[in-house]
Amino acid sequence: MKYDILLIGGNGFVGRVIAAQLQLAGYSVLIPTSHLATARELRMLPKVHLEEADIHEFDELQDLCGRIRPNGAVINLVGVLHDKPAQPYGKIFKAAHVDLPKNIITAMRLHGLKRYLHMSALGADSQGPSMYQRSKGDSEAAVKASDLEWMIFRPSVIFGARDQFINLFSKLTTLFPAMPLANHQAQFQPVSVDDVASAFVKSLSMPQTVRQSYDLVGPTIYTMKEIVKFAARKAKTSYAIVPVPAFVGYLQALAFEFLPGPTLMSRDNIASMQVPNTLPVNGVDALTEAFKMSRRSVEGMQ
Repeated sequence: MKYDILLIGGNGFVGRVIAAQLQLAGYSVLIPTSHLATARELRMLPKVHLEEADIHEFDELQDLCGRIRPNGAVINLVGVLHDKPAQPYGKIFKAAHVDLPKNIITAMRLHGLKRYLHMSALGADSQGPSMYQRSKGDSEAAVKASDLEWMIFRPSVIFGARDQFINLFSKLTTLFPAMPLANHQAQFQPVSVDDVASAFVKSLSMPQTVRQSYDLVGPTIYTMKEIVKFAARKAKTSYAIVPVPAFVGYLQALAFEFLPGPTLMSRDNIASMQVPNTLPVNGVDALTEAFKMSRRSVEGMQ
């Protein structure tokens, strides 16, 4: 069977929302995943098919592209947040953010596919202060160098019912009575997962989006301190925030990197905060200008 859309990274937080919106728009969707057991809700979508596959194996990636209609599209949402220190970035960032997009481009060419939608990040810059930003910048450069009909989306921090940002802080406020908070003045312009998904889906029927990059941001800029305060209100907890010097935050992140379990914060995350995660000066608000959408606010988050 041939599908309209290959949704790589479709089993993640953003991918699940995009998959649901794609189906509502009438598209058939193929989602590769290495964790079929975690994709139960996606299996309930009749026009969405899940396939167990390793997207980092080129032969499997090429086979997946071969199952997409010639006028279909490939959407790549794959992204990772942490890696071991290296220059310009570590092996994990390289594999996920640089090598994978290059392999997708090659596999698409082999099957004559043209439409490619790429998830980047606000602040992506090959010369940026963090490994994450540098790897995302190099990824964008590879996409722009291709002859595909590419579109690049650069969202700020994405919030939603199942995000790993505001919900993480909400959980922490229920576990501890106070939080030492470095970089409390770092700025973010959080954008709704539903708005991000709508931009991806709308772009498929908008020829003018080809070879364009779009910054996706919400309506309000918040400091890190304001976000943690909101998270505490959301969790209905009484919580004290204790601003601490930047070097304390660096030591906290270093400790988190060596704790067992998922990394909550890394030194590279701290480095990313050196640059405001907000719409650049003279930047275009793509959600309202290009996609004619009314943006959702963090305060409306359920």
